[in-house]
Amino acid sequence: MSAYPNAAAVTADSESADPCCDAPLPVLGRDVTVPLVTGGEVTYAALDYAASAPALQRVWDDVAAYAPYYGSVHRGAGYLSQLSTDLFENSRATVAEFLDCRPGDQVVFTRSTTDSLNLLAQVLPADCQVFVFETEHHASLLPWRDARVTYLDAPRTPAEAVETLERALADRDPHGPALVCVTGASNVTGELWPVRELAAAAHAHGARIVLDAAQLAPHHPVSVRELDVDWVAFSGHKLYAPFGSGVLAGRADWLQDSEPYLAGGGASRKVARRADGGVDVEWHTTSARHEAGSPNVIGVYSIASACKALTEAGFDSLVARERHLIAKVREGLAEVPEVRVLSLFGDDAPRVGVISFVVEGWNSSHFAAALSAEYGIGVRDGLFCAHPLVRTLLGSDPQDPGECGAPEAAPGERSLNAIRVSFGVGTPDEHVERFVGAVKELVRDGAQWKYRTEDGRCVPDRG
Repeated sequence: MSAYPNAAAVTADSESADPCCDAPLPVLGRDVTVPLVTGGEVTYAALDYAASAPALQRVWDDVAAYAPYYGSVHRGAGYLSQLSTDLFENSRATVAEFLDCRPGDQVVFTRSTTDSLNLLAQVLPADCQVFVFETEHHASLLPWRDARVTYLDAPRTPAEAVETLERALADRDPHGPALVCVTGASNVTGELWPVRELAAAAHAHGARIVLDAAQLAPHHPVSVRELDVDWVAFSGHKLYAPFGSGVLAGRADWLQDSEPYLAGGGASRKVARRADGGVDVEWHTTSARHEAGSPNVIGVYSIASACKALTEAGFDSLVARERHLIAKVREGLAEVPEVRVLSLFGDDAPRVGVISFVVEGWNSSHFAAALSAEYGIGVRDGLFCAHPLVRTLLGSDPQDPGECGAPEAAPGERSLNAIRVSFGVGTPDEHVERFVGAVKELVRDGAQWKYRTEDGRCVPDRG
């Protein structure tokens, strides 16, 4: 029980429910209108959740309710400082519950998934080998600069992923400490990875495993215990809490045995001068060891608020509705012969609301620009910070350029990037219906406007 009972009062009284919104949870910006290059305005269809999801209205309301009570955390004797400290630590407990952490696990607050995995990379024991599939987001692919890394080829089935990992772990030499890094859901194809089976394979060969849950946690429940992963990382801005915080949660030993990720106030318990003029430091052994500096209280609280909102809404119903949206998009795209949906594991693979595709005769940047300018639909085009995976799926040479390319490319020219549509709990049916209709119309009739390349991006030519 909080020593400051009024801390509960900073939670908003209601969720600001919108009776006109058929999405399960209202999000901020759901009524924003944007201009169309062809004239008029339309309600913006935000279909780029995989890059950064809009804030839940509940999260925004909770943050606004807390903001007047903001105070320094762990460092003040005043009422607001004590209230904020309670809020911060209660948020840590909320995240641990959301992730179903084990007793003794630590929840460390970071800036993002990228920051979390870079933190973990800094605490690896000496001579640790890292195993990572080429299919990973760069946040998982690149942090291991001081370790010996084995990059595994893209598997074409979940079973092949497990077999590939088992062979690599069994063949490692020397047979010392090892870490496997794997995504829970691909940020390119949306496909779910066999995390529990990969964790079992890792542990059978004396390795540990970290789960990149950036794309999984917003869509499915994540249980550290059931998946039997050693750590999990995710970002607030993917989880409807875009206020600059992330999470690394899991086993404490490697975290406690390493030097702090950042040195400074908050990470240190005691600092004293030595007789020789130097300084002795005693570092915390708790999560604070890796949380030096003044923490992002609002960012942390927003994550906790989102965790509560998703849990209270019920993942069973959220997953069921998302499957309905996935089916609507995939069935619509399947009716367009010129569209090729990208996939590793095949059409029947379970997935979250992330779908990437290319369109014959179109450069992907041109197509995405037309969706935005002519239909008010925001999607993503490019290689999605997963360059090796997208290149593998497109069958391109590793040396081929991946820039957006000229919109006036000849019909039929292969695009060296792709288009990604992604959605979540704040997406109404109308947004995906508009998207499917726009794809069909663009393929059938072409763009209504002319476009040009500006600073590497396709933009409407207003000249």
